[in-house]
Amino acid sequence: MALYSEKVMDHFLHPRNVGEIEGADGIGEVGNAKCGDIMKIYLKINDGTVTDVKFNTFGCGSAIASSSMATEMIKGKPLEEVLTLTNQAVVEALDGLPAHKLHCSVLAEEAVKAALRDYYKKNGIAYDHELLKDTTSCDHCEV
Repeated sequence: MALYSEKVMDHFLHPRNVGEIEGADGIGEVGNAKCGDIMKIYLKINDGTVTDVKFNTFGCGSAIASSSMATEMIKGKPLEEVLTLTNQAVVEALDGLPAHKLHCSVLAEEAVKAALRDYYKKNGIAYDHELLKDTTSCDHCEV
């Protein structure tokens, strides 16, 4: 069995939504130099819907693929649906990740949540602090 699925390889070799959004409504950056993966997600939101999303990721192929897939999963979606994004959903959409690379999908989820947190704070919108809890300490990366 190959270490990486065809979907992981496709999103690594041909990542979607790479770049920055000038004047983004929400920006989330997560990661830790200890694990070597840093993700930055940019959101453009209009009428409660993610109308555009871009990312920049410095990291391994799994981190790039996870970022790419996460952006594909939330683009065009209402915020209520974006809030339900989980790392497990990213892993399933990629047809799996090796166990030692699962933290990449966690970082993708955390980057999206950090961007949402930023959007809500910038706009003075109340949000569920437990749902969007800042967990960017990257404890899962300690090796």
